[in-house]
Amino acid sequence: MNSSFYYSVALLCSAKKSSSESKSIPDSYRDRLNSTLSDWPGRLVSVQAKKSRRVLCKILKKNYLETKNTLKQKMKNYKKPNTVLWRGRSSDNQLYLHEKVKCIDLKNTSIPKTEGKSFALLGYACDEGIQRNHGRIGAAKGPDVIRKMLATLANHFKDEIEILDVGNINCQAENLEEIQLETSDCITSLLNNQTFPIVLGGGHDLAYAHYNGIKKQYANKTIGIINLDAHFDLRKITDQGNSGTPFYQIAQESDIFRYLCLGIQKAANHRGLYTTANDLGVQYMENTEFTIENKAKVVTTIRDFITSVDHIYLTIDIDGFSSVYAPGVSAPSPLGFSTDIAFETIRWICESNKLVSADLVEFNPTYDTDHCTARLAARLVFYIIECIQNVKNLY
Repeated sequence: MNSSFYYSVALLCSAKKSSSESKSIPDSYRDRLNSTLSDWPGRLVSVQAKKSRRVLCKILKKNYLETKNTLKQKMKNYKKPNTVLWRGRSSDNQLYLHEKVKCIDLKNTSIPKTEGKSFALLGYACDEGIQRNHGRIGAAKGPDVIRKMLATLANHFKDEIEILDVGNINCQAENLEEIQLETSDCITSLLNNQTFPIVLGGGHDLAYAHYNGIKKQYANKTIGIINLDAHFDLRKITDQGNSGTPFYQIAQESDIFRYLCLGIQKAANHRGLYTTANDLGVQYMENTEFTIENKAKVVTTIRDFITSVDHIYLTIDIDGFSSVYAPGVSAPSPLGFSTDIAFETIRWICESNKLVSADLVEFNPTYDTDHCTARLAARLVFYIIECIQNVKNLY
């Protein structure tokens, strides 16, 4: 159970039925309290008895504080949102995204309840995996630059849609494995609060953490990974994990490995990686196939894959795009895929009603030109939210 639940039921037990505190508690928490109480010993089931109420209240408050302290310890690399990033033209009607986005400090504030869908922007500010993979560092600055580009976009989302900035998880020194665990826990927590995570990288080593966070939330479900990328990222680990190993790591730790990679470039993947992909049963389309002209085959491939799994995790490696659109990456390529097929693919995935989480990785502001790549990344975030807001029964 999460800390918000403990706190709410503690209020419920200590407050009078007519109090504003009691009325403010979500119905879902009330239901879970009733379910919990039904399993308790008879002496505590009767919450009407003052003594039982006091005992239950003390236990729940203790659990709440312990859970909250544990969360703080786990989030030692967490940095709360920087509100300065969310600036732009002002209006009286939330005409711009910076006026709609709410900044939430996850260490001290619970995710607010909303009647509509809720999206959380979480930054994975990490270069360590890229450096280990001998790439060009700079992607750690990506999350905040993407936020700046998002801030000035026009707001066309429904009023009931919540968009939250929940801050960054920062990589200090060489503690990649530590922040992967922290990121994984944070993603699980967001999903548990019925909030759709959109994680902004950082290197593609994020995928290992992201997948594990989803898997913890949906332990008995089959998670399908769809990766828009020029690279398989299936390198075998020789010493430590890096930005080129996440999907190999996932495969080695999974009983069922379902992975579809779209936009693979032969020149960027040696023969050994193709062998690994085939041995692991990876489905893929090369960049010469992943085109808008080949739309019918792309649609069929994606829909067949989605049908075979329970949930989808979408990961978009910005270096998969042609450098015409995305010069600001560690490994640019002029022969990457175009925006038209990428955006169509995202729409098909969102409309499947199986997408539960997404990320964008490998954007490197150091090598960007006139914020071209940053704007593309921001539009991708915008489009994911736009597509999902009209999908029913997201969870």
